[in-house]
Amino acid sequence: MESRPPLPPFTLQTATQKVRLAEDGWNSRDPARVALAYSEDTRWRNRAEFPVGSAAAQQLLERKWARELDYRLIKEIWAFGSHRIAVRFAYEWHDDAGHWYRSYGNENWEFNDAGLMTVRHASINDRPIQAADRLFFWPLGRRPDDHPGLTELGL
Repeated sequence: MESRPPLPPFTLQTATQKVRLAEDGWNSRDPARVALAYSEDTRWRNRAEFPVGSAAAQQLLERKWARELDYRLIKEIWAFGSHRIAVRFAYEWHDDAGHWYRSYGNENWEFNDAGLMTVRHASINDRPIQAADRLFFWPLGRRPDDHPGLTELGL
């Protein structure tokens, strides 16, 4: 089994690093790359979908990023334990008609000893926004280190 450092048990430093690595992966919008962070038997709850296995998670991500265009995400650690991390997040995107949204949510993650995510529970709410209300303006891809996080943005 391949490992995905940082590995549990987590400290505040390693849990924070794990959250940023997850954010970076999701901001790549590369479903195959993102799926590498999940165990083969990972179990998800994502909105009304309940994929099981990294292949099913990858398929969900392919559908997601085909419809959520110009996706930019910020994740922030909320809490952590030995093998678990809780995060809050917000992301901005638009549909193919040009309508913008900010999606907010929380995720609960559980990892195996190799640092692969075995469980992901996500609760997500979408809020329509005007283009003028957008807050995430970096070039597509990784959020720059000097870009404000959720707390700094008042989210």
